[in-house]
Amino acid sequence: MRVASTQLTPVYLDRDATIAKVITAVDEAADNGAKLIAFSETFVPGYPSWADYTYASYFDHPDQKETYARYLEVAVDIERGDLDDVEAVATERDVFIYLGVAELSPSRGSVYCSLVAIDPGDGIVSVHRKLKPTFGERLVWADGDGAGLVAHEYEGMRVSGLNCWENWMPLARAAMYAQGTQIHIATWPGSDATSRDISRFIAREGRVFVVSSGGILGADQVPEDLPVRDEMVGESDTYSTGGSIIVGPDGEVLSEGKPNEEMIIYADLDPALLARERQNFDPTGHYSRPDVLRLKVDRSRAASVEFE
Repeated sequence: MRVASTQLTPVYLDRDATIAKVITAVDEAADNGAKLIAFSETFVPGYPSWADYTYASYFDHPDQKETYARYLEVAVDIERGDLDDVEAVATERDVFIYLGVAELSPSRGSVYCSLVAIDPGDGIVSVHRKLKPTFGERLVWADGDGAGLVAHEYEGMRVSGLNCWENWMPLARAAMYAQGTQIHIATWPGSDATSRDISRFIAREGRVFVVSSGGILGADQVPEDLPVRDEMVGESDTYSTGGSIIVGPDGEVLSEGKPNEEMIIYADLDPALLARERQNFDPTGHYSRPDVLRLKVDRSRAASVEFE
C-alpha cells in the first residue's frame, strides 16, 4: 500500500478554505497512487498556537475570550455536514483519510481535538477525541473519551490513529496494538523534535508502520485581525515547523519532510515486514502476560447529560 503524509499550512482559522486545501491534497496524493493519507493535528481550521505564545491563562481577558469565540465559530460541526465534501473526495478518489479537526461540542461551547477517520466506502467511521489535551491546549480543548479508540480494516490492512502526545500514553498505544493495528497514524501540531523519536519508538514497540503528520504555521499565516496576534508575533514568528515522517516496523525511516516546507511525503508499505518483525516481539500477543497485566478500555461516548 502506498501511503501519504501531509506537511501543510492551514488557511489559519478559515474552516472552509482549509477544507478546500484538504481536497486538493487528497487529489494530489491519489494522483500519485496513495491509498491512505494523513493530515496534522486539528489541521482544520488550525492548531491553537496562541495558547503557548500568549498569556492565555489570564482569567476573563477580553482578547483571549474573543479569540476563543472565534475558534468556536470556525470549529468543525460534523453533524452539520462540514466534512461532507471531504467524504465525497474520499469516495471519488478511493482514499482512506485521517483528518485532524477542531470539533465543536454538542453544547456548542467547547472544542475537542479530534481525529476523524474517513473510509472511501463507508464515510466517517470514527471520531477520536483526544483523551488529554497537552499543557497550554487545556485552556482551549476539552477532554475526550475512548469512543474513537478503534482500528479499521482497509485494503487488507488494519489502521489506527492517535493525536499528538496521546502517542506517548502507553495504555492508549496498547489499546491500538491489541486490535492488531498494522498502520498507525500519529498527528502533531508540527515539530521534528516531538514526532521523530516517538514515531520510531511506536514502530519498534508495536511492530507497526507509523505515518506521522505535522503542520506548518508561521506569523505570516496568522490573521491580522486576530485579537492576540500582536502578542503571538512578539513572542515568536514560528509556531509549527513540520516533522512529518513515515517509519517501518523495524524503526527505519522510510520518508520524512523537510523543515518549514509544505509537501506531501510518500512510502510504499510491504505487509510482509510486519510478520517478520513480530517474530520476536508482539506486545499484546505472544509477548504479553494477560494473567498478570490487563487493560480495560471504556469506549462509551462521554456526555454530561443522558436523556431517556
